[in-house]
Amino acid sequence: MLSANPHLVHGVFTRRGGESAPPFHSLNTSYSVGDLPEYVTGNLSKIKNTIGAVRLRFMNQSHGTEIVVLGKECVEGPDSTPPADAIITEIPHVALMVKQADCQGVIIFDPGKRVLANVHCGWRGNVRNILGRVIARMSKEFDCKAKDLLAAIGPSLGPCCSEFVSYRQIFPKGFEHFMVRKNYFDLWAISCWQLVEAGVRDENIQVAGICTRCRTDLFYSYRGEGKTGRFATVAMLV
Repeated sequence: MLSANPHLVHGVFTRRGGESAPPFHSLNTSYSVGDLPEYVTGNLSKIKNTIGAVRLRFMNQSHGTEIVVLGKECVEGPDSTPPADAIITEIPHVALMVKQADCQGVIIFDPGKRVLANVHCGWRGNVRNILGRVIARMSKEFDCKAKDLLAAIGPSLGPCCSEFVSYRQIFPKGFEHFMVRKNYFDLWAISCWQLVEAGVRDENIQVAGICTRCRTDLFYSYRGEGKTGRFATVAMLV
């Protein structure tokens, strides 16, 4: 769905093809997990060059609700942004990156207005409805209509491995509808529901359906590995 649009370049980068040594092997994108900074810098350069970006912008992710809107000034200054879990822009050739190791990277795109968001959404993001907040911000800042938006949920923790023993303490009551067996939840379905509740059409939502904990050969998984790296979901307007 997203791939059919000529004004968007995007991709999910696996853990392969980078410079980092174990346990971060090999395309780790995070400076904050204990990897050598020079390896991370080299990995980010590979991603930037592969996607053809003028700038690569990423966040100090905090599992919160902070949203950064990048204007023309985003072509200058450092690559990282203040603590945030979503970036929105209408500026072309600036790649927006989300770092992951089980959390969802969710790309939201308005093909008519050419506005792009990339969202880091873990279970805390679902509890705080970061996806609904991003859509509301896109509407406020760029007059986007939710019914026109396209959304894609990348590889992340699947219902097969999303165990939350303390769900009664951390999840709102309504999340129990998404329990697939005792203590296990379908976070993909929760995100789809929150997108639809925000006005996105069901047929405009795609889910990769790949569980990161099941596929540690391709992706980093905090639940599966503990000390590990972060892979990247990247999207850019062209």
